[in-house]
Amino acid sequence: MSDRIPEALTGRGARMVCLAVALCLPPFYLDAFWLRIGLFAMAAAIGAVGLALLTGTAGQLSLGHAFFLATGAYGYTWLAGEPGPGLPPALAALLAVLLAGAAGGLFSPVAGRVKGIYLGIATLALVFLGHHVLLTADSVTGGFNGRSVPPFTLGGFTFGAGDPELTVLGVPFGAEERLWFLGLALFAFTWFTARGLLRGRPGRALAALRDSETAAAVMGVDVARHRSAAFVVSSMYAGLAGVLLALSFRRVVPDYFSLVLSVDYLAMIVIGGLGSVAGATAGAVFVTALPLLMTRYADQLPLVAAPGSADGSVGPTEATRYLYGAAIVLVLLYAPDGLHGLARRARDRIRRRRPRAPATDPALSPPQPAATARSKEHTP
Repeated sequence: MSDRIPEALTGRGARMVCLAVALCLPPFYLDAFWLRIGLFAMAAAIGAVGLALLTGTAGQLSLGHAFFLATGAYGYTWLAGEPGPGLPPALAALLAVLLAGAAGGLFSPVAGRVKGIYLGIATLALVFLGHHVLLTADSVTGGFNGRSVPPFTLGGFTFGAGDPELTVLGVPFGAEERLWFLGLALFAFTWFTARGLLRGRPGRALAALRDSETAAAVMGVDVARHRSAAFVVSSMYAGLAGVLLALSFRRVVPDYFSLVLSVDYLAMIVIGGLGSVAGATAGAVFVTALPLLMTRYADQLPLVAAPGSADGSVGPTEATRYLYGAAIVLVLLYAPDGLHGLARRARDRIRRRRPRAPATDPALSPPQPAATARSKEHTP
């Protein structure tokens, strides 16, 4: 047993431990702005992983991801809040994820029979329908002004600004610091479950379905069932992302869950790399952090006006859209497998350039001592 411990702490295991420790350090050194960016990025990464499973792995186009995000966000807000059942937040979060999965299950018969651009148009109707419900169901959603999000508590500990005040290693832990570790746990759960799904039989079946439905059916893959299952799983990941988004924003409003949000998620998986968990994460970080950074540093960037400026210059929001479009065009032209593919090729190139141990030339090697011949015994 003791011989196995050093082996687990070397190579990939050591890198994972170092990464986990590094991800736990930001709350001790970064201010609330950077932690907020990280929270939004982790929530977006969870939703992007779900869309990557549906679009990148199963080959199903969806423009309704914002609808399932809204289902998770508003489901948690109503189930844990007042007016509402006032359930324990942990139970409300779980039920909100299941509610998003149930919504995906109700739509799964359509997803099982329609594909391509036709499925994209069908899911587009979900966004408009959901936005209308959010505006009109005032008793549940709060209407146009939205609702405040109840803080998440688990075992008496509040993941948010609350009493009692918490100080760790001399650092006061407010809402962002506490939510950081909750978001990190949810993202780690998403990462490992999604990678396990992709590497298992369901992932191989979905990949075969994406490449050729006829070949997948010949190999025994139930096409309609796997399409529907992929839609349900993607919806549940989106619901989990919606819960974390609601906790990070602390208030949910209908206008946030619009068609623009669905397009942003498509940009995430295209820029990061279709069908890859790491690529979806990288694309989510890029798409989420870029507008926030440009808004904060707009007065220091050339050709970008500060928010609220009336001089007709390009604002940070418009500049961000231009950069999204340019990034998508460049990815489609020069790196169809996205940022994840670029990183993989760079890593392979570095490995090939590593100096190898020089091969030993037999002609230059020092002579080996000849084997001592056994003396012949004389016969008496």
